Amino acid sequence: MSSDPENDPQNASSSSSQEADKPPIEPIRLPTVEEIRGQDIWNNCAVRSVSSGVMGGGLGLFMGLFLGALDNPIMQDEMTARQQIVFQAKQMGRRSWSSCKTFAVMGFIFSAAECVIEKARAKHDITNTAVAGCVTGGTLSARGGPKAACAGCAGFAAFSVVIEKFLERYH
Repeated sequence: MSSDPENDPQNASSSSSQEADKPPIEPIRLPTVEEIRGQDIWNNCAVRSVSSGVMGGGLGLFMGLFLGALDNPIMQDEMTARQQIVFQAKQMGRRSWSSCKTFAVMGFIFSAAECVIEKARAKHDITNTAVAGCVTGGTLSARGGPKAACAGCAGFAAFSVVIEKFLERYH
């Protein structure tokens, strides 16, 4: 009997099963010039902020349409069906435009603050989200005075951190 492990049929089958278990090694693919340009454009804080503002406005528009449709007129019993439809359409338009503006400003401020903070700190962590939330909440509620700005800062920062933890973007 030969004790050569390469010629032994039992060892040959076990080594081939070990090779089958290993995933094939794939070469590292370098990004193309177009991918690098796209990343450079997206890493620009102005582009990121404007796109977040536009997307926030779109979200606000649809939320306003939905919530405006739920508003019932106070004098519903005294209005004809046509008057109710006209009232409902006007209410949906007002609500959607208001929500559109609010969410657009909110998305713009949050994204701009987070991007600037991330570039200044040269870190991508949850602290950026908390500070950007504080800046956004404080800015949006600043018209109510210092107490309202502080409450908005704390509330929006806490909400932003909870959302980030829920989405688990940072490990």
